[in-house]
Amino acid sequence: MNTIKITIPGKEPFTVNEGITTSDILVKFDCPKDSIMAVKINNELCSLTQQIDINCTLEPVLLGTHEGSAIYRRTLCFVLAAASHELFPQKRLVVGHSLGYGYYYTFDSEDSIKEKDLEAIGKVMRRMISEDITIKQTHISYEDAAALFDKLNLVETRKQLNYICPPKVAVNAMNSFSDLYFAPLLLSTGRLNLFELRLYQEGFLLRFPMTTKPDQVSEFEDLPQLFNVYKRYKEWGKQLNVTSAASLNELIHNHMQKEFIDITETLQNKCIADIADKIKNKTDVRVVLIAGPSSSGKTTTSKKLSMQLRALGYMPKVIELDTYYIGRDLTPKDANGDYDYECLEALDVKQLNTDLVNLFNGNTIELPSYDFKEGQRFYTGKTMCLNPNDILVLEGIHGLNDKLTPLIDSKYKFKIYLSALTQLNLDDHNRISTSDNRLIRRIVRDSQFRGKTASDTIKMWPSVQRGERLHIYPFQDRADAMLNTALDYELAVLKMYAEPLLRCVSPLQKEYTEASRLLRFLSNFLPIPVNYVPGQSLLREFIGGSEFKY
Repeated sequence: MNTIKITIPGKEPFTVNEGITTSDILVKFDCPKDSIMAVKINNELCSLTQQIDINCTLEPVLLGTHEGSAIYRRTLCFVLAAASHELFPQKRLVVGHSLGYGYYYTFDSEDSIKEKDLEAIGKVMRRMISEDITIKQTHISYEDAAALFDKLNLVETRKQLNYICPPKVAVNAMNSFSDLYFAPLLLSTGRLNLFELRLYQEGFLLRFPMTTKPDQVSEFEDLPQLFNVYKRYKEWGKQLNVTSAASLNELIHNHMQKEFIDITETLQNKCIADIADKIKNKTDVRVVLIAGPSSSGKTTTSKKLSMQLRALGYMPKVIELDTYYIGRDLTPKDANGDYDYECLEALDVKQLNTDLVNLFNGNTIELPSYDFKEGQRFYTGKTMCLNPNDILVLEGIHGLNDKLTPLIDSKYKFKIYLSALTQLNLDDHNRISTSDNRLIRRIVRDSQFRGKTASDTIKMWPSVQRGERLHIYPFQDRADAMLNTALDYELAVLKMYAEPLLRCVSPLQKEYTEASRLLRFLSNFLPIPVNYVPGQSLLREFIGGSEFKY
């Protein structure tokens, strides 16, 4: 039997017999065996059943990490699907968006779920967890997979096999239930001791621990305005019969993407027009503040909103908050010693408010500029004043935080929160993460306009998300309006740009874990050529070719 060399960082390499599974060598890691959720083999995320047949470097994946938490959640979702199928085999359980450290679920065949049914599901889930049932990752033939998904009533999963046609199909299996494999799960159900089921609206929430607090399920914080935005889009998707990657692929396959794109763009423009009407109806508004996480489309939204406001008789004037940075020498640093440009203290809030008050008092101000290379603010003599029909538009991550504009009376402010909430799922039980959608947008934009590689963007993404959790999400419920900037055809376009970039990330790089996961994710979509994207689409902010000037 052949032998292979295993390297664990910080330890001497050792040899094992070819074909050994990762679970057989967990004792080699300097951490408790039961804390290991999965293993990275040459920076590729693998389950603990994975056989090792090449020389490699191994690293454990622990619960209190991004990857470890994702594995816990995926496995919990799998057990929920299995319990639901055991109790209600004729009903389709459909996952929705995330809300309050949980996922929203509905049964597709009825208006609302009953409390007794949810209690029954929870009871079966806890029984499955107490039995510590083994979850097997296996491959079956395409023909067997099609028959299996038909039998299990996994409608969208079965439909996807019409457009993604591998000779063998990876599945996760537990007793009599199986589901399509997208990423590793736990070896067995016994470790899923923390979760909560909660009735919500017409469905229910499956809630789980947050990554930074893996030993508890946090208190639920409702965001009804955000939910209603998602609900509106979900109902729209059902009306058009495009609710999953499979149904989008079906539409592309039948050469109907142009009409769908036009309808999608029209809906988004209408939502922006509706917000402009709300601003018009709030007669005292002097400044519109637009905030949202990275790559949510703030810049294009501000331009589109400005057009709608002009149609209502306003003359929008834009102030770029980036020009109010205090300068690199005064910028605070984060825990890693890097400049923290995303904290509020990185902006000259005092000068911004002085300028705003002067503008509202009828005075002329001199607008600042900022040299990002030198890290210094400077002035060019460019001025601004407000005429009677003028309205200010400010776009930046702190727009919803009143500490940004403490001298401005709330009656003069209108706050807008942006989020890329795609209503599409991958299939019945696997959702599309808002964060993944935005990360792929950012990878493409950073390559197109900033000269960055995919690994560069992936490397800095955790820092971006930390900033969002600190400076954006806590204030989203203070918005006067919310806009969903997702375009449900966009991943089919972005994949043509993102896939070549992601394939250039080497297995020798830490970022390969995320790059390989995103490549698997994008493989679920058929491509849409870029020429179908309208010139004023928000998507053009990321792929280029926009009719707007940035």
